[in-house]
Amino acid sequence: MKNSVIISDKEIMGGIPCFNGTRVPVQILFDFIEGGDSLDEFLISFPSVKKKQAVEVIKIAAKNLLVH
Repeated sequence: MKNSVIISDKEIMGGIPCFNGTRVPVQILFDFIEGGDSLDEFLISFPSVKKKQAVEVIKIAAKNLLVH
């Protein structure tokens, strides 16, 4: 799985989907949100992830959850 925001490469974190250019698993963003933390709190904790990347991942998740 590769795009401009998410990368899944067996050489990086064993293939766990991560924010491109980082070793931060995408799942951590959703764990933060689920735990009641804000996007800003996530970004402070993981400064290698850009706000634009995090917002795009949320948009991708929302798009994939919508069933028509």
